[in-house]
Amino acid sequence: MAVPHPSGSPRAKALAVRALAAVALVAGAFAGGCAFPGGAITAEPDAGHAPVEAPQLSVGTRWVYRARDGFRVPVLWTETREIVARDASGYTVRVTQHGPTVDGTRIERWSAPGIVDVGALLDDETRKFKTPLERYRFPLVPGASWSQWIDNYNETTKQAGQINHYVRVGGWDRVTTPAGTFDAIRLRVLMRLDDQEFWRDPTTCNDVIWYAPAVGAPVREEKNAEYRERSDPRDGLDVVPVQHALLELESYTPGPR
Repeated sequence: MAVPHPSGSPRAKALAVRALAAVALVAGAFAGGCAFPGGAITAEPDAGHAPVEAPQLSVGTRWVYRARDGFRVPVLWTETREIVARDASGYTVRVTQHGPTVDGTRIERWSAPGIVDVGALLDDETRKFKTPLERYRFPLVPGASWSQWIDNYNETTKQAGQINHYVRVGGWDRVTTPAGTFDAIRLRVLMRLDDQEFWRDPTTCNDVIWYAPAVGAPVREEKNAEYRERSDPRDGLDVVPVQHALLELESYTPGPR
């Protein structure tokens, strides 16, 4: 069974070291539900919650997340997302990742809150979207959904392709994180990436995002991704996990109004 080559971003290199163990554990882990650690999540009635409007953001707004990716021996890091500039074309957001085996920085461009011109989908890659990616389509209301097929250029792999990004808005939950407890609306995000090869299908992503209006951003992200090898079924397990990540808000600093 193929194992991801340890090239690319620092976090991808760290995860590649654990790839063989992840493949060996995946059957038992998924049978056990692949439960994420972290704070409590309690469902709330949708009644009484207003539609979630786009946040008012300014330079200096900063979100810091406690992050982990992997199974029994996860990669750990702190991720900081900070708005560092704003002009007529939108926002510049610096994303930094620091940990024992992780040290990276990338830049995202948002033409408006939730509308991404340059950003990441799976990991910490940088993609330029020909049509802006609607990470959030405001106002967010339970039951809403949207789907996009988007041409993009992956600056990390130096390849162009087309991805599918589907979002369905769920209900409201009470979510506890290191930064506190928040009312958050739940989003299911399904993606089909553009990294297929002759020997494997494209990566598919299945994420759950809890977006809290109080901070204008997610307070919890659960991210799973895998691809399927185009092998003979008789060879055994042909699904390769590439992501099992949890990010929880650790602190939030609003920018000046």
